[in-house]
Amino acid sequence: MRRKRLRAQVLVITGATSGNGLATAEEAVRRGAAVVLVARDEAALADIRDRLVDAGGRVAILAADVADEASAERIVETAVRAFGGFDAWINNAGTGAYGTLDQVPVEDHRRIFDVNYFGVLHGSLAAARHLRGRGGGTIVNIGSMLSDRAILQQGPYSATKHAMQALTDTLRMELERENANVSVTLVKLASIDTPFPEHARNFMDAPPRLPPPLYHPSVVADAVLFACTHRRRQLYAGGFGPFGSAMSRLAPRMTDRLMELVGTRMQQMPNDPGNPARRDNLFQPRDDGALRGSQKVAARASSAALELQKLPPAVLGLALAGAGAILLGLATSAGTRRRWR
Repeated sequence: MRRKRLRAQVLVITGATSGNGLATAEEAVRRGAAVVLVARDEAALADIRDRLVDAGGRVAILAADVADEASAERIVETAVRAFGGFDAWINNAGTGAYGTLDQVPVEDHRRIFDVNYFGVLHGSLAAARHLRGRGGGTIVNIGSMLSDRAILQQGPYSATKHAMQALTDTLRMELERENANVSVTLVKLASIDTPFPEHARNFMDAPPRLPPPLYHPSVVADAVLFACTHRRRQLYAGGFGPFGSAMSRLAPRMTDRLMELVGTRMQQMPNDPGNPARRDNLFQPRDDGALRGSQKVAARASSAALELQKLPPAVLGLALAGAGAILLGLATSAGTRRRWR
């Protein structure tokens, strides 16, 4: 299916009042797309709408909790009322908690699944129904490199991202089987400098952080908007994502041991707790509207790995094959020199 140019599209973005959702909304508007922004904090949504409209954007908002099944149809109705429908739906809303599996209460486990898994399920099904009627479109689910492996202190979050990957793959197959012309992409994030660690509920004995290296939310926005105009199965946003996922496949036990040794320490920041007004938005929204976290961290503004993934698949395949041939040639040459010495 030929994709519309971004400036001709209407995008639904959940979790739009901070971090990756906000970065995607701002960049989409800058490129000329219309957006329907969804989050729980109505005041933050209104502020963002006013700012983007003043900059020439076309923006509609809806205060809703994606964990509520009825919210998905309300989002569809808002998009239809404002713009006649939508072309892409980005399931970005997410939440989490830091702590061991037995430290995190079962009620909190369920809440994280209600948002991160069932919120994506409700949104994906509603989006698919609408896009079938429009002749096609795009669903983008925001996953994580933790879709491929788990990490200490974020067990419930990791579990939801594993489940989201299975959901995304199943949805893609179902839509392809019926020739629905709906592209389904999973964007797997590395560590992104957003307010997530400050928003998460924390059971550790030190303030949480995301393990380095970190990337700017604009990297995620670039990946998401690329997926809205190009059919891709998955995209890694941040260069450490493919490396970490490959390590977990090639050397799972060694990766486990590394996690056990440094995984907790890498997720703690004792001397910089961040903004206390943002702390713990698991059940209720907290201070919102920020693109990046308030902790003092360095974040990379671009990802070479993402740029490689944006190449046409045939070109990327040839590039990887060529790189493999060069490495094999260098290894063979080195072995020949050793034998002749």
